Amino acid sequence: MAAITQNSRWRNWWGSLLAWFDSTAVEPTSQPHSRRIDWLRTPPFIGMHLACFGVIWVGWSPVAVGTAIALYLVRMFAITGFYHRYFSHRSFKTSRLMQFVFALIGASSVQRGPIWWAAHHRHHHATTEQEDDPHSPVFHGLWWSHTGWFLSRENFPVHEARVRDLKRYPELRFLDRFDIVMPVMLAVSLLLVGMGLEVYAPQLGTSAGQMLVWGFFISTVLLYHGTFTINSLAHRWGKRRYATADNSRNNFWLALLTLGEGWHNNHHHYPASVKQGFYWWEIDMTYYILRAMSALGLVWDLKPVPLERRESNQLRSSGGVPHK
Repeated sequence: MAAITQNSRWRNWWGSLLAWFDSTAVEPTSQPHSRRIDWLRTPPFIGMHLACFGVIWVGWSPVAVGTAIALYLVRMFAITGFYHRYFSHRSFKTSRLMQFVFALIGASSVQRGPIWWAAHHRHHHATTEQEDDPHSPVFHGLWWSHTGWFLSRENFPVHEARVRDLKRYPELRFLDRFDIVMPVMLAVSLLLVGMGLEVYAPQLGTSAGQMLVWGFFISTVLLYHGTFTINSLAHRWGKRRYATADNSRNNFWLALLTLGEGWHNNHHHYPASVKQGFYWWEIDMTYYILRAMSALGLVWDLKPVPLERRESNQLRSSGGVPHK
């Protein structure tokens, strides 16, 4: 029995290491709700944060900082507009090419592939604030909902039954299986661009190190925690307009940080809507961009929130909106 246990432990450790390169290497855990961190999967995540301190040595330049901001915004839109509103909720339609383009951009965010992301988000909506909810701050605590949950062996595999519609695309399956490819390609590309700027535009004062540290590491870590706040803070702080069965909140500041995702109580009230800022004063940049893309014919059939649903089930204290 001891030998079997030891062999199983070594197999799990080896699978965790291989999963840095091939996500199918991790076997599903037989211990649901264990909430145990798979520590061999954490070095890349920790390393991303530590690499940000490289700014001490590389310094900064307007080009490097501008690149970090641009990549934060572009990749945040890929997460909010496509990983979330498209892949997870199917709140609009697009072509297979556009679906793949934004899956590539989303995958460069180092938040795993679109199938894994959508599977866990759909599972979250099906089990919100219950024991099965992978990142409920009410049930599991704030730290776990912010970062711990996706580092656990329990939440590493895909909930296959929830994403059969996405599994039929081999290009999406590839991005899920080899989720390291796009982040590495982005990091290498930034390094090469920085090297080119050093040679051909030295007046910009931008180095390869700056482009890597600012454009990849700092931008990605900010993107991490911007996205994670919706799992954690948006279920703790803010106002509740709707009497949902969860603790979701609307938070103006988180909405700015995440291009509209901070209207989280709205979203849990009616997840099918492409628009999460239900009222004109609720800034939702992701929705505005999707509207512009719709005008260009890049996306279509944007699902609105029906007026009767928007006005229903409101609490009396609803942040300036009267009870209906």
